[in-house]
Amino acid sequence: MKKFWALTAALALSTLTLVCGGPAFGQEPPRRTLHDAATGKLKPAELPRIFNLQTNAPLTKKVPFISNGTIVAAREALEEAERGPRDAALKSATSGVVNIGQSDQTLGCSERLGTHDGNTRVNQDCSFRRQAEEKIIFNPANHKNLLAGANDSRVGFNQCSIAWSTDGGETWGDMLPPFRQKINNPDGETPVAGDPNSHTILAGPGTGHTYDAGSDPSPAFDSQGRGFFSCVAFDINTNASMLYVAQSPLGARGSFFRNIDTSSRSFIVVEDNNPNVFHDKPFSTADIFPGSPNRDNVYATWTVFRFGCTLAGFCSNAIFGSMSTDNGQTWSTPEEISGNSPTLCFFGNFFDPTRSPSDCDLDQGSDPIVQQNGDVVVVFNNGNTAANNPNGQQLAVHCKPSGSSPAGTAHFHCGSPAKVGDDVIVGEPLCDFGRGPEECVPGPYIRTDDFPRIALNRSNGDLYSTWQDYRNGEFDIQVARSTDGGLTWASLGTVNPDIGLDHYFAAVDVVPHSAAGGHDHVGISYFRSERVPNENITPAGGFSPPQPGVQQGNSDYVIAGGTAPLTPFNFDVLSPVFSPPDGAQAGFNGDYSGLTIVDDDAHPIWSDTRNADPFAPQNGVVHDEDVFTTKHNVPNGVGKPSTGKVGKD
Repeated sequence: MKKFWALTAALALSTLTLVCGGPAFGQEPPRRTLHDAATGKLKPAELPRIFNLQTNAPLTKKVPFISNGTIVAAREALEEAERGPRDAALKSATSGVVNIGQSDQTLGCSERLGTHDGNTRVNQDCSFRRQAEEKIIFNPANHKNLLAGANDSRVGFNQCSIAWSTDGGETWGDMLPPFRQKINNPDGETPVAGDPNSHTILAGPGTGHTYDAGSDPSPAFDSQGRGFFSCVAFDINTNASMLYVAQSPLGARGSFFRNIDTSSRSFIVVEDNNPNVFHDKPFSTADIFPGSPNRDNVYATWTVFRFGCTLAGFCSNAIFGSMSTDNGQTWSTPEEISGNSPTLCFFGNFFDPTRSPSDCDLDQGSDPIVQQNGDVVVVFNNGNTAANNPNGQQLAVHCKPSGSSPAGTAHFHCGSPAKVGDDVIVGEPLCDFGRGPEECVPGPYIRTDDFPRIALNRSNGDLYSTWQDYRNGEFDIQVARSTDGGLTWASLGTVNPDIGLDHYFAAVDVVPHSAAGGHDHVGISYFRSERVPNENITPAGGFSPPQPGVQQGNSDYVIAGGTAPLTPFNFDVLSPVFSPPDGAQAGFNGDYSGLTIVDDDAHPIWSDTRNADPFAPQNGVVHDEDVFTTKHNVPNGVGKPSTGKVGKD
């Protein structure tokens, strides 16, 4: 049924709230940005209210906010600090526990589930603490060499862990990243010789101590086989935040990364300690094309949240970019790249009157890809839609990088954004994880997002972007294609052929040759979960955690594939059916999953809860979240619509 929407501007200005748990106008920014976001004191900004003319019901139009992974890391750290002693629980018997340590053949607890049931367990720790939020890439100089990243709580506060394989994903090693000695000191970092770039947005005197936690892992390889690993690091009770990109040198194959010095700018993209800026949700990539003028350049894009404007505590959250032309050692001055469009973006100066009204500055979840000619295309989620549009949108910018990062001349040179597709959010279910209602998948009771992902056909240059939204009354996977370098995009429709489930956290890659008939053979992997009764009507206060016999929350992970532009795709189930995260891990299974395709073999990567914790409940969970992968052919053909069921294909 066609819906009509109207804007009531006067009511909007009188009812606007943002933001910081109190009055929007004239409010001072929070003293501890991430702390306040994790506790619910700092909430997403709201644009003027939208009304459904048929029901006269108001719809709140929220601005994209700090990502789930970062907020969860902060919230868990705060909860751990408040948790009482466990002396009594620690005395519980553990007789009969088997296969919790390393096996006789190898280190890394390989006997746990995942190694002998068609999948491979990527994280090799022996703890029962969460690994989730995964990304994977292959080495163009050695196709057996894979590099992956995940959010990782094995040492307490969440970090980003690195995993590598040198045998095509059959066995893995892993580690935590080498930033633990880095002290926050934006004003006093030692510059690299010959590097005139700025590495801050608003700087700050520094905290004088190392960072607490990290989130948002992203691996990359350059054309020669150097590995790179990006992550944001931040504090829980200060405003320190940074983005770093560590380097794995030639020959290490991702098994070793150079340390990030205590006070040097080497491998630091950006660093601040200021209540009016926070860095979030980065992805990185590298130029792998021998014929490119920018061969082996490394790129990072991320969201910069700005606070402290005159009309409201909030200002903007635009996409920024930075590049390295010397193998990750130095980085160009961060620059805003999400652009300006009078036809696509509105309310650009609503919170900050110094900006243009057509700035595309309410963004999150960027993902960059390099083309064969050295250009870079970046997709991202945007909330600057028109007053009569209650939904979001996916945008893309085409950039022509040039210059040198050590010399301070490197710039992205991005054009105006193009629309990739709609992000339909009206009707999405909401859950309360302790901060008030947030977008969620109610069955497994986890936070979710609609951030887009991007992939390149390395044979013909076609681009594909995928994301989830709620246009069909359930979370479904959408895909769009560009055949002109990201300047224009066409929707290919909904990927998943099954209905009656929620589908989310999609990743995409392309078989690197033309399939039969000259069409691209596209692979997209994603989670599926069973829906709860009356999911399309969010109860007051949001959905609650799964209850036995009331809410079904089982999930699985699948890979879909087909020849574009035909959708929906066929799919194969990759994982066993698994239960919702519980205990200390409840509410979170990452912000994304991963997929890379090399030599016609797909390597999807995901997290699930198949491994039980034998020390429950004293260890805090019953079902532990671990990361898994497998090698699989990309399905082909067009799927037949049917009523879906988890565990079936």
